Amino acid sequence: MHWTEMLMPVVSGFALTIMAMPIFIGYFRMKQLGQTTREDGPKWHEVKTGTPTMGGLVFLIAIVITSSWVGIWQKSLTISLGLLMFILVLYGILGFLDDFIKVFKKRNLGLTSKQKLIGQIIGGIIFFAIYRLEGLDTLLYLPFFGDVNIGWLYAIFVMVWLVGFSNAVNLTDGLDGLVAGTASIAYGAYAILAFKQGQTDILIFCLAVIGGLVGFFFFNKKPAKIFMGDVGSLALGGGLAAVSILLHQEWSLLLIGLIFVIETASVMIQVTSFKLTGKRVFKMSPIHHHFEMSGWSEWRVVLTFWAVGLVAAILALVIIL
Repeated sequence: MHWTEMLMPVVSGFALTIMAMPIFIGYFRMKQLGQTTREDGPKWHEVKTGTPTMGGLVFLIAIVITSSWVGIWQKSLTISLGLLMFILVLYGILGFLDDFIKVFKKRNLGLTSKQKLIGQIIGGIIFFAIYRLEGLDTLLYLPFFGDVNIGWLYAIFVMVWLVGFSNAVNLTDGLDGLVAGTASIAYGAYAILAFKQGQTDILIFCLAVIGGLVGFFFFNKKPAKIFMGDVGSLALGGGLAAVSILLHQEWSLLLIGLIFVIETASVMIQVTSFKLTGKRVFKMSPIHHHFEMSGWSEWRVVLTFWAVGLVAAILALVIIL
């Protein structure tokens, strides 16, 4: 795939998102629909109350349209590309339902954690079933052991990976531009790996995501005109996990997605510490709020997290390539 051809999915994802987003924002403002900030969150976030949300719906549609037409154009509309779009759409639907209940039904809590988990697991089961029907192997690279065929245990791994990183990206989505940047970096790293492996179908998907996220960032940078909502973050996380699986670089996501891992770990540490000792390790979790409440500006936190994510992604590529 020539570099000029690689521009197609990026430009398409970007153009579709940046053209449709103003219309989407305008609709939400006309209907006076917006996000409600956390009551226990930083007080300075109260100014964000009422900001339109669910912007992830726009870039998800842009990604699916772009991946489909470029996939057809490049004769790369494969089962793997279909699986990636399936996870993106299914997890996006779960996020959409969660956001819809919160925004349109005016309920602070959307889907329950159990409902989302069931949906995510069902998606993982379908993903693995199609994965196996296509004859893709169940080899998992284990440090010091190399590739090991773990059989049906791979199905459990797939579900844990999809659910875990879907929720990890969702937890990270708390500051203007944070996920738009960190997810772009992660998908960029996997685009390089897909290119090196000659997997044009996965490369197209990753580039379409990057284009959509860059377009979204124009409206999500501080001060954000719109948030991506669960519809965007759950889908992006599931998509990242699926990409790492299809590239057979599963463990790389722990480094390429280091920011998402740290954010999730901070929540787990906070909850465990409070339950066991009654004390909190961080001023607030996820950890990006801890830095905010320590006096860091929102932009400083976002830029620092982008930098850490970029260094981690480059390190992963150096190790792998």
